[in-house]
Amino acid sequence: MSQNTNISEATPDSVWAILGELAIRQVENDRILTEKFAETDRILTEKFAATDRQIAATDRHISRLEKQIGGVTNSHGSFAEEYFYNSIERGDKIFFGEKFDKMIKFAIMKDENNIMKGELDLILVNGKSVAIFEVKYKVREKHVEQVKKKVKPFRDKFPEYQNHKVFLGIASMVFDDEIQKKCIEDGIAVVKQVGDTLVIHDEKLKTF
Repeated sequence: MSQNTNISEATPDSVWAILGELAIRQVENDRILTEKFAETDRILTEKFAATDRQIAATDRHISRLEKQIGGVTNSHGSFAEEYFYNSIERGDKIFFGEKFDKMIKFAIMKDENNIMKGELDLILVNGKSVAIFEVKYKVREKHVEQVKKKVKPFRDKFPEYQNHKVFLGIASMVFDDEIQKKCIEDGIAVVKQVGDTLVIHDEKLKTF
């Protein structure tokens, strides 16, 4: 049994009507998408702005912490320097079996082009020897190498001591056992605070 289906023939008017309806729908879809894009952009902009504000606040907080930590570190360093300077000044200045008669508290070393080559925290001098000390609140391994590198700039800056023996030492309020051992093995004197006195370890002292 056959079934007849009526199919309307397309006419120019019906085609234009369909195209017009599609155009209206496209316009509405574009409007909806534009609104959604605008809302998404607004939300993302607000989120990014909030994130930027959080990052800026974090940066300010970190900056304040760095300043505070730097201030504490500088205060500790200044305290250590004053302690060792004053202790040595009041003492008899006998180190490494020698009597030193002059103390230089601080010196900046520059080359012939006025370029800074390093700083000297504390220097003791007599007629034949010089003792160069690195002064720290808490000594670290890098300071051991730093003090070794100060011998040549010292001789360049102070040619009058060319023929003097040079001893090296590190004076610190806090000394790690391993670093203290390394200093002694490298021939560098260890000077530290124990109670109200200075204790010096120079068992394997070398001249540089």
